[in-house]
Amino acid sequence: MSKQPLLILGPLMPYLIEELGKKYEIEKLYEEKDALGFLQAHAPRFEAAVTSTFTGLKADMIDLLTAVKIVSSFGVGTDSLDVAYANKKGIKIANTPDVLNEDTANMAITLLLASTRDIVANDRFVREGRWAKGEAAPLALGIEGKKVGLVGLGRIGSVIATKLLAFGCDVVYHTRNKKPDISFKHYDNLVEMAGDCAALIAILPGGEATQGVISREVLQALGPEGTFINVARGTVVDEIALVELLKSKELGRAGLDVFVDEPNVPADLFALDNVVLQPHMGSATVETRKAMADRVVSNLDNYFAAK
Repeated sequence: MSKQPLLILGPLMPYLIEELGKKYEIEKLYEEKDALGFLQAHAPRFEAAVTSTFTGLKADMIDLLTAVKIVSSFGVGTDSLDVAYANKKGIKIANTPDVLNEDTANMAITLLLASTRDIVANDRFVREGRWAKGEAAPLALGIEGKKVGLVGLGRIGSVIATKLLAFGCDVVYHTRNKKPDISFKHYDNLVEMAGDCAALIAILPGGEATQGVISREVLQALGPEGTFINVARGTVVDEIALVELLKSKELGRAGLDVFVDEPNVPADLFALDNVVLQPHMGSATVETRKAMADRVVSNLDNYFAAK
């Protein structure tokens, strides 16, 4: 029995490629020297395609996928996927929520602890021999009993909140609308919340609707004793203001897993001891990436099984 043709739009982890190859006749568009010519000749063969949040799916590509009815995306974000246009064209978009909640939440907590306790700066302090020379590292900050504000309280935000409670934090949140049956204090005004908090964690979707939500005013309200953590998207913060305020110490600390123009990180951050930088690693554990890959496959399987 012949396998269902499947078009892979961009690079994926080897495990996922292998699993897809077991069930589908895969074609890797990103390896074609003339991708446009390939699609013009072969697009009618493909009812299904796979992409990722890194490769994305824009309107021009959707127009070329003339027979595709299902696109399974590796990742939970949809800001790089033109979902509305795909739906208009009768294409279903599937992603990989839930399976990455715990590890992404763990990254947020890790960045919070690493930033407030100066883990990276103190690592350099030891490696440079400064401790052995009798220097004393500056005192860090604790988080127990401190108010931590979540900007966004979806699936991952809710997990972060639970983990913060275990550290004795007072959790508050800002969303466009107050969530029913949530006991945490809700702030309508993000600047006001930032002013009341010791730390702010961004965990909201990317896209035009949230671009620059973490503004200069918000960061200034967080202040020289405050810590900003971003495990959302680089676009949700005014990155220029963030860099300037970290350099001037008007913002105390930051832990950043995401940036506006990845993998290009503002070079001014490299010399700063008050920021911890990560290369977009929120869900990047062996266990979670495998679970995400399995979800990509099961989304396709469920579609073809009419589920």
